[in-house]
Amino acid sequence: MPNLLEDLKQHSTVVADTGDLDAIRRFAPQDATTNPSLILKAVKSGQYDALLDDILHAAGSHNGTRNEAVDEACDRLIVAMGTLILDHVPGRVSTEVNARLSFDTEGSIAKARRLVALYEEAGIGRERILIKLASTWEGIRAAEVLEREGIPCNLTLIFNFAQARACAEAGVFLISPFVGRILDWYRKANPDTAYAPEEEPGVQSVRAIYDYFRRLEYPTVVMGASFRNSGEILALAGCDRLTISPALLEELAEREGSVTPELSDTGERDSRPSPLSEAAFRWELNEDAMATEKLAEGIRGFEADQVKLESLLHDRLANRQA
Repeated sequence: MPNLLEDLKQHSTVVADTGDLDAIRRFAPQDATTNPSLILKAVKSGQYDALLDDILHAAGSHNGTRNEAVDEACDRLIVAMGTLILDHVPGRVSTEVNARLSFDTEGSIAKARRLVALYEEAGIGRERILIKLASTWEGIRAAEVLEREGIPCNLTLIFNFAQARACAEAGVFLISPFVGRILDWYRKANPDTAYAPEEEPGVQSVRAIYDYFRRLEYPTVVMGASFRNSGEILALAGCDRLTISPALLEELAEREGSVTPELSDTGERDSRPSPLSEAAFRWELNEDAMATEKLAEGIRGFEADQVKLESLLHDRLANRQA
């Protein structure tokens, strides 16, 4: 009998939510996703030390200030890590634009172009990368420009239907609605309420987005993310893609059984409404306390880990130049 992970791969594309090369080799996902928190964890693990030394050596000869050298080293590090990951997955790797640019459309576009240029220097084509951006109004507008330039994007930190809809209307390649973080908010707000996986607000959110995209024939890929338990994953079997942490990949791999697809295209079709205006987008997001809080929290969290990574690189660079 197959294990649940093997059977899940028959219904959804499995993506590893990690920068851990050992986990990627073990579970053989199609794609991999990274973010500043996962990059920081991977760097601290020591498995990228040789790579980091090479990058810091090159950054040490940078003609600008040390802060500029650190920024350059960060960009080169995340691209080099993405390139290594691509040696172990047949598909794509997601690489994230700095969270501090979440409300800066032009800054996000410039950073994305820089990351793509570094990938291309390494011989990696655009068809193998996704640029990750926060699903703010500014991030979605940046993605709209990048997609027209042939740079596919992954819009992350999606907690609200308006975010997902605006991404589809902008022609975004892929979105990452967060399942577990939505559950976290509802558990905190309603501590006495127990949720079966299929009843979880995050699971229901992804199902609603998936159904809407299929009915209106948006090509945007839906990738469930941020899972807290394997029940959530199984409740979304059939979703286009699912990005899963190593711990939950291992849990699924260790359990025998078959997976029943819970999401599918029903064949029903509706006409598309007029695109959301900026005012309507901001109002719908503002009216959703959970989404407003979790989006802001997610941006702050990613930025905090970005700062930690930059501090680590700054200190190592200073030690090399001492």
